[in-house]
Amino acid sequence: MGENASFWESLIYAHPMCTTWKQEAEGSIYHLASIFFVVGFMGGSGFFGLLYVFSLLGLGFLCSSVWAWLDVCAADIFSWNFVLFAICFVQFVYVTYQVRSVAFDKEFQELYSALFQPLGISLTVYRKIVLCCDAEVITLEKEHCYAMQGKTPIDKLSLLVSGRIRVTVDGEFLHYIFPLQFLDSPEWDSLRPTEEGIFQVTLTAETDCRYVAWRRKKLYLLFAKHRFISRLFSILIGSDIAEKLYALNDRVHVGQGFRYDIRLPNFYHVALPEPPPVQPPQHGPRLQRGSPRRQPAGITNCASFLAPS
Repeated sequence: MGENASFWESLIYAHPMCTTWKQEAEGSIYHLASIFFVVGFMGGSGFFGLLYVFSLLGLGFLCSSVWAWLDVCAADIFSWNFVLFAICFVQFVYVTYQVRSVAFDKEFQELYSALFQPLGISLTVYRKIVLCCDAEVITLEKEHCYAMQGKTPIDKLSLLVSGRIRVTVDGEFLHYIFPLQFLDSPEWDSLRPTEEGIFQVTLTAETDCRYVAWRRKKLYLLFAKHRFISRLFSILIGSDIAEKLYALNDRVHVGQGFRYDIRLPNFYHVALPEPPPVQPPQHGPRLQRGSPRRQPAGITNCASFLAPS
């Protein structure tokens, strides 16, 4: 214990205390370096934040090196500041190279600005997503089919970049798919990673279309490596399915019947008769036993409408 105390005492009291202070201020180069340090430490995160920090800190260390060489004439102060300046310069060059390597084609850049950047997705994460689809945008010509009912296997997940896709079942129109919407989000969500399936609808290009496609197995491997990307796609796919349901809701009531999307098996065709007038209770209100999901009279399962006559 005594040895530790003597060590700290020697560390603190070994050097004489300052009795007289310099009256004149340091040179302008020293104060310029301090300003660079203060402004540099206000930088943010991300690639451009790193460029901001390393550039200003590098200038600060460079000014400190010049100050140590010209005013202080201390080789050790000059050496340390120059080494730190060199480190900042190397980091600045490295981050600049990373920013250039993350550059994308015009369509992928527009996709990032419209869909991923508002969610706060960094360029490094987006680069992994783009590389998973081989950085390729596929063209689908007008009136060509992306998928055919009962024939095309579900082996990928696609996102429409431009154009419009018409969704039909048995020749009957369901809804459109617009840019920044997934082409096959219901099919993707309906299958587990180990399951296989085929499309129950036909997807036809109304105009010349461009879309991005991720192969199913390759995308699941990406999800296994990066859980954040898996959660991101889960949110995007869930939101896309909700938009498709709202699109169907505009067409759901036709006369006295309802339309449904066969890709969403829980959305049933319901035709209800006019409800009979409710008689007031004779002996006051009383809770009724039974399920609130009890099937009313007149409900017909959608399978009966699809069964051939």
